[in-house]
Amino acid sequence: MTQRVALIDYGSGNLRSAEKALVRAADGRANIVVTHDPEVIAKADRVVLPGVGAFAACMAALGERAGVIEAMDEAVRRKGRPFLGICVGMQLMASRGLEFGETAGLGWIEGDVKRIEPADPAAKVPHMGWNALLEVAEHPVFRGLHDRPVYFTHSFAFFAEDAADVAAYVDHGGRFPAAVARGNMAGVQFHPEKSQGAGLSLLADFLEWRP
Repeated sequence: MTQRVALIDYGSGNLRSAEKALVRAADGRANIVVTHDPEVIAKADRVVLPGVGAFAACMAALGERAGVIEAMDEAVRRKGRPFLGICVGMQLMASRGLEFGETAGLGWIEGDVKRIEPADPAAKVPHMGWNALLEVAEHPVFRGLHDRPVYFTHSFAFFAEDAADVAAYVDHGGRFPAAVARGNMAGVQFHPEKSQGAGLSLLADFLEWRP
């Protein structure tokens, strides 16, 4: 039976590119469903939360979709379905975002989303472009990312309280987390849908992941 992947639709700007990349990575092995229907999300085999823009705006938009957060919680935290957060979708997993004030996140992994402050003045913010990952964890979702650059575009990063939740780092005038993982949940600060072969490798591995 073909697995169903719920790609959460809450108005995020990278939704369609994420959908195309997932469809390509799935290669017919999964049905990618773009949805904000709580019933579909709660019954999904996997959940993907994309995101671009400001933390507070994205969290508000997600909350405006009636029942979506509760359905995600049902699928991911109660049923243990594999979850992938992309860019701001990863950041929303945090306890809170500190962009334009303080905004509560989903609270799935303890930590704060804070503006990156490179020590090197030559390292511009936002961090945009290709960068290699450092200290990539031995994890099924990230196994294809060693020594392969991926594409970033962001000004804020998710600083997890527990270093054990960090699955990879990146250096842009200073080191900060680029990926997180805990149990059946994973998140990436970079954009797999813009990262060519490395990104498709990550998405394919996510679709095969059995946490």
